[in-house]
Amino acid sequence: MDIKKEKLIDMYRVMVRIRTFEERVVKEFATGNIPGAAHIYAGEEAVATGACANLRPDDYITSTHRGHGHLIAKGGKTARMMAELYGKKTGYNKGKGGSMHIADMEMGILGAIAIVGASIPIAAGAALSAKMRGTDQVVICFLGDGATNTSRFHEGVNLAAIWNLPVVYVIENNMYAESTPLSAVCKLANASDRAKTYGIPGKTVDSNDVLAVYKAVREAVTRARKGQGPTLIECKTYRHRGHFEGDPQTYKTKEEVEEWRKKDPIPRFRRQLIEMGVLTEEDADKIAQEMKREIEKAVQFAEESPLPAPEEALEDVYA
Repeated sequence: MDIKKEKLIDMYRVMVRIRTFEERVVKEFATGNIPGAAHIYAGEEAVATGACANLRPDDYITSTHRGHGHLIAKGGKTARMMAELYGKKTGYNKGKGGSMHIADMEMGILGAIAIVGASIPIAAGAALSAKMRGTDQVVICFLGDGATNTSRFHEGVNLAAIWNLPVVYVIENNMYAESTPLSAVCKLANASDRAKTYGIPGKTVDSNDVLAVYKAVREAVTRARKGQGPTLIECKTYRHRGHFEGDPQTYKTKEEVEEWRKKDPIPRFRRQLIEMGVLTEEDADKIAQEMKREIEKAVQFAEESPLPAPEEALEDVYA
């Protein structure tokens, strides 16, 4: 695959940044420093990284309740992200969005939306806007496997299909819709087979391979920019943590968790880059240390930032 060395290294750095950020969120949440709920993206880094590596700054994404990795992969700053999780005024949404509702319109992040499947029609709307304005902007809509069984999935994907909208639907199939396996609620072996229903391309990829994700999404983004309509890509992945922090995960077996952890996308990509001569072991270790320092500064920034004032509660509210 023709990818420049610098881009490969940047993709690895993004994956390590996401993992390091999430591991620190787990720690800070456990100590009570982060209020509300937290849905951790660890294990799924190759999806957000491989997908967003194909986007321009003016492209859009819509996200989910498990959206920290999406924001970071699209170029979000970890300090502002951490501040938002802490509920601080310096966060992306002035501390009022928290983990599940982060948005930044300037970066094309149209919002992490906690309601399952709710971002699917929003992605179609953003894509329709791009089409009406005559741009070649693209929208990547991240969604979970559980969202494919909502009415919003049919409404949003069907609308994008009939109007040839520039959307790439990326299904992050992490094996469980909260605690329900997709096999219990859908007879299809691959969620991407649903694409046939709408007359659009569908593809399933191994999402522990960031380059496989990158290639599949690159083809879909190219189609979308040419005005050829949407694509549905299923990324078979696995979340290392529970559905939420505090989830006892009684629906998983120890053997299953251990087997998936052996497929961890980050050490896999590290080995691949070393074999390709793109990185050395020392280079990879330096990136890990660099990310630890960055996240340490992000926590410090969040801790030192002020809380929003009570009288600011209704500012920036759309009605």
